[in-house]
Amino acid sequence: MNLLSRFSNSTRFRDYNDFYNHFRLNVPDNFNYAYDVVDEYARLEPSKRALVWCDDLENERIFSFADMKRLSDQTANFFLSHGIGKGDTVLVILQRRYEYWTTLMALSKIGAIGIPATHMLMKKDIVYRMEKAQVKMVVSVNEDELCHNILLAMREVPSVRCAATIGPREGFIDYSAETAKQSDVLDTPYRTERRVDDILLIYFTSGTTGMPKMVTLAQRYTLGHIVTARFWLNCMDDGLHFTLAETGWAKASWGKLFGQWICGSAIFVYDFHGKFEPGNLLEHITKYKITTFCAPPTVYRFMIKSDLSKYDLSSIKFMMTAGEALNPEIYRQIRMKTGHPIYEGFGQTETTVVCATFSEYMEIRPGSMGKPSPLYYVQLLDPEGRPVEQGETGEICIRLRDPQDGLFCGYYQSPALTETVMHDGYYHLGDLAFCDTDGYYWFVGRKDDIIKSSGYRIGPFEVESALMEHPAVLECAITGVPDTEGVRGQLVKATIVLAQGYTPSETLIKELQNHVKKTTAPYKYPRVIEFVKELPKTISGKIRRVEIRENDSSSGQKS
Repeated sequence: MNLLSRFSNSTRFRDYNDFYNHFRLNVPDNFNYAYDVVDEYARLEPSKRALVWCDDLENERIFSFADMKRLSDQTANFFLSHGIGKGDTVLVILQRRYEYWTTLMALSKIGAIGIPATHMLMKKDIVYRMEKAQVKMVVSVNEDELCHNILLAMREVPSVRCAATIGPREGFIDYSAETAKQSDVLDTPYRTERRVDDILLIYFTSGTTGMPKMVTLAQRYTLGHIVTARFWLNCMDDGLHFTLAETGWAKASWGKLFGQWICGSAIFVYDFHGKFEPGNLLEHITKYKITTFCAPPTVYRFMIKSDLSKYDLSSIKFMMTAGEALNPEIYRQIRMKTGHPIYEGFGQTETTVVCATFSEYMEIRPGSMGKPSPLYYVQLLDPEGRPVEQGETGEICIRLRDPQDGLFCGYYQSPALTETVMHDGYYHLGDLAFCDTDGYYWFVGRKDDIIKSSGYRIGPFEVESALMEHPAVLECAITGVPDTEGVRGQLVKATIVLAQGYTPSETLIKELQNHVKKTTAPYKYPRVIEFVKELPKTISGKIRRVEIRENDSSSGQKS
């Protein structure tokens, strides 16, 4: 059994238009994800599988919904014993530990706010988050450098009362031991006072263009992931879904928690450390018989370089991708080697899935974002706020409604910052796309990344896709640099990491330029090419084109 029918009219629809026009969520005024999903499964079907966890040391734990209720109640009592209550913020740095799930559900049950974060944060990053969100407590994995940085940060931020970590460590509460001592009977007045608009999560954005912003997400937001999980990720009752994401990022909420459980699907977690090894990933897919799988294009790039014939991937019913636009060449090779198409989805930390290829109602067009989710009215607007013509590039915007399911509440305690993206009746995503004659949307790039050259507006994604088809290119980023001759305004520049076996040369530059000219419109080819050992990236692995532009500007000024 699953809870889909309780919170939506998730029946089969005739086609995409029927789905878009008639899908609806049922949102109770007092909805709380932990009580109304986790605890309800524990009541109705306590032995139903919820979480399958393993790590790279061959440890394994399988949790039922009865387990999740009991453990989250104990964890909630732990937080209450340390003075954490409604509206208090807790920094949660648990990587892929199974305690992440019981922690978030515990915070939900007492009305506190979880702030998921990556274990790769340095001291200054932790201080920034603690200060901005007035953090009261930290819960973390037990890693030397991370714990050292947390203790240093706490000295500078007096709002933080205490820190806990998995297992014993000086200066920290032993999270595992102390939660185990707590009663598994939870008695809190918040259970009856809860509201659907209570804040559940704060995510810090990845900071590709500036300092991370604090995205606030309410209980209502979790129900928006019914569209994400049921109609894009194709999660199924009693299936096993695997999204390859660390819990510090919003993609974990997309693929490792909310929508999956409402659909009745168990969640698979592979807690690996160190360098990503595609062979280990494929072995776990085979061993645990994963039914639905989602990973960023980078992972699929690693996969196509593996001998996929060595692995039994027959359990997989659907493959999906998000996080960055999917290059058509990667799609082609995965489909050729596995027989599976890849269904693309698009959204932000501030949203659930905004556009996707919904497999039941649409054919795949490789490279396309798909069509809009029924939760959103999507409009492409020009810089003056007017709708663009079909085929023209515009900013992706979502018309604001009250209430708005599946959308963030604003940036935490920052109405002025919120107004920079929510104005004139729309939420402005800052991403550019165009819509073709069949209603499919095609990603162009971030608004700040658009290159203006010789009167043309050039998005980086199309040029990057063309370069990625060349075997010499492992990674690349397209940016604009000033034309010193003043003719074109900006020149298209490619910053390239070469694949193994290739070395920089003038001959290779010409070869790559000619390749782009043949693959896309000739005027888009990179007139400037720089070879580097690695690209600047955020902690989450996204390319920081802004840093490339800043370095180019600095170099230009020096010369």
